[in-house]
Amino acid sequence: MSNLLSIILPACNEAVNLRPLLEKLTAQFPDAEIVVVNDGSIDDTVEICRYFGVQAVTHPYSLGNGAAIKAGARAAIGETLVFMDADGQHDPADIPHLLMKLNEGYSMAVGARRDHSQASWGRGIANRIYNRLASWMVNHPVLDLTSGFRAVRADRFREFLYLLPNGFSYPTTITMAFFRSGYPVAYVPIIAGRREGKSHIRPLQDGVRFLLIIFKVGTLYSPLKLFFPISLGFFLLGLWYYTHTFMTQGRFTNMGALLFSVSVVVFLIGLVSEQITSLFYQKSDDGIALDRSGGGFK
Repeated sequence: MSNLLSIILPACNEAVNLRPLLEKLTAQFPDAEIVVVNDGSIDDTVEICRYFGVQAVTHPYSLGNGAAIKAGARAAIGETLVFMDADGQHDPADIPHLLMKLNEGYSMAVGARRDHSQASWGRGIANRIYNRLASWMVNHPVLDLTSGFRAVRADRFREFLYLLPNGFSYPTTITMAFFRSGYPVAYVPIIAGRREGKSHIRPLQDGVRFLLIIFKVGTLYSPLKLFFPISLGFFLLGLWYYTHTFMTQGRFTNMGALLFSVSVVVFLIGLVSEQITSLFYQKSDDGIALDRSGGGFK
């Protein structure tokens, strides 16, 4: 495989934005492979791709942003992948800054939107909540959990294709997966432009989905981060209930015993899940090392 740069653009009815974006990309990166994933568009997306001579991967109907990302990653042949939205919000001039971080040894570089370039104040607040929660999960600052503008090493990205959802929350999953796997992630400040046309994001539904994905990935990669606070909550509730009933009734009730028991069970579930996860990653790392060594143990 050559050291080729592949730029992947998921597009769903973005013809009005796609044409000027491809003009910039083909002029600034003439040697790059450009893959446009036409996610069920009914506009002129395919014709625009033919005009610029770029590859188009077409879905017969819209499968979702995450599905388009996965299709693009499978079709691309480059060792380095750059993902960016086709709606004109991401500036191709920022791509060299992302690639520079990969050259410094990072496995993924993410374009972190500045606060004043968020689509709306509500989404900005929501993103700050996501970032803080994700940072707590992975014990590392996460500056923009949901940014779709990122450069990544292709082989490491494809390790997690099976985890990625088909909707808009793929950046959440891939970011937390990289952190849990010990792959270094860098952030590059960017200013996101204003898009033309109607946004495909549904703030309420996708916001709930983002949070669910965070907890899903937290369960997969940092189970104790999720189970321990729940266990502690049941324990403190049981302690309060025991103290209250002992002071008022002079006895230890079945409800207090139940709360203490639930606390222990939840903690043990988290502990066992943590061990299973560690074994899974150790096995996965051994498999990667075996593959890179030529397919056999010495």
